[in-house]
Amino acid sequence: MNIVLSRDSQVRVMENMVTNAEKYFGQFCSLLAAYTRKTARLRDKADQLVTRLLDFANTENAEMRATLRNFAEDLAKVQDYRQAEVERLETKVVNPLKLYGVQIKQTRAEIKKFKRVRDNEIKQLEKLEKLRQKSPSDRQMISQAETSVQRASVDASRTTHRLEETVDAFQKQKLKDLQKIFSDFVTIEMVFHAKALEVYSGAFQTLESYDLQRDLEDFRAKMRGVYGLYDARPLTDTTPSPGVPWSLPSQSAQSTIRSQRKEEEASEDDSTDEDPVEDLRGQEQGLCQ
Repeated sequence: MNIVLSRDSQVRVMENMVTNAEKYFGQFCSLLAAYTRKTARLRDKADQLVTRLLDFANTENAEMRATLRNFAEDLAKVQDYRQAEVERLETKVVNPLKLYGVQIKQTRAEIKKFKRVRDNEIKQLEKLEKLRQKSPSDRQMISQAETSVQRASVDASRTTHRLEETVDAFQKQKLKDLQKIFSDFVTIEMVFHAKALEVYSGAFQTLESYDLQRDLEDFRAKMRGVYGLYDARPLTDTTPSPGVPWSLPSQSAQSTIRSQRKEEEASEDDSTDEDPVEDLRGQEQGLCQ
């Protein structure tokens, strides 16, 4: 019976580990999926801002028109980096967490199998004890009961060993995956923010170099009926450098297309953007939606 109690203690430790993994990995998955969706929404709103800036630029005088166009191109470039960020978060962070639903289900199945074997061992032990108390002289029945107990004990020992190996492998893989998933998360965020900072620095310089006086003089001249006083400044080169790891073909075109598509959809109220954090245990399709 002491062996049975020892096995019970072992399986409680294993079961607690699996339960905690199921609970917290489910929460991680829900939170990071919501984080990724909100990042995509931010990208869409920024694309709309780019479109509005370009529309407004066409209504302004030469200096402001050139400045806003260059500024809008920089913002569009950042959104292309953000699109790459969203795709990488889905691939390297959210999807691996979803897969843990299947692994947890398989590990729980092994624990349930062990419990059935353990219950049978306890049942055979109880049966043997009753026979010894009620019929201590019936050696044949007692011998048969002892044989059944021995078989049940061997089966329980073999099942326990297999369960230990399964749970140990699960724990090892869980720890490695957790380290990799969050390392990938941090790397994705660092790369995005580094490239965004580079582009935003150029955008800041574009705004700082705006010549307000030239536009004012041009505007005042137009009010007096004089046109063509100044020519627009040429647009700055917004082509991403070859060293940019996330550079995409036709970046500004991609942003404009995304923006136009999103504008056709109904805008969502900000109060509905909050995604509930759920403990999604027991779902066969994964830990989060």
